[in-house]
Amino acid sequence: MRRSPIALAAIALALLGAACGSTDDDASSNDAEPSRTIEIEMQDNEYLPETVSVEADETVRFVFTNTGEATHDAYVGDEAAQEEHEEEMNGHDGHGGDDSEAITVEPGETGELTRTFAADEEVLIGCHEPGHYEAGMRLSVDVT
Repeated sequence: MRRSPIALAAIALALLGAACGSTDDDASSNDAEPSRTIEIEMQDNEYLPETVSVEADETVRFVFTNTGEATHDAYVGDEAAQEEHEEEMNGHDGHGGDDSEAITVEPGETGELTRTFAADEEVLIGCHEPGHYEAGMRLSVDVT
């Protein structure tokens, strides 16, 4: 029996959706209710504060306010993920990476990211607008 291309596409999408589902154990899940909010100011080529501390298994809502004159973004990941995201951003005209771990905030605007942190996780938040990450626009997240 031959299946139509539409039916095959629908089956493939259903399987892909099932495979990409997350669980409560996912360290980067945005589904958990935040236990607290951390305010981050985005200035031209820096985050304030430059370091924040979180508890292992804590879900935190980060509220980013861009008080600078340039567009900024915030990408959450370890150093290797930051470097990979930097390459993706440079290679795709400023678009790339996992949208659940990134946000772009225009000057004068505010945006949010929510994340649950795993024990012993090494995490940075980096801005990957052209030239910002290499100029040092990153924030360290200490997970204890």
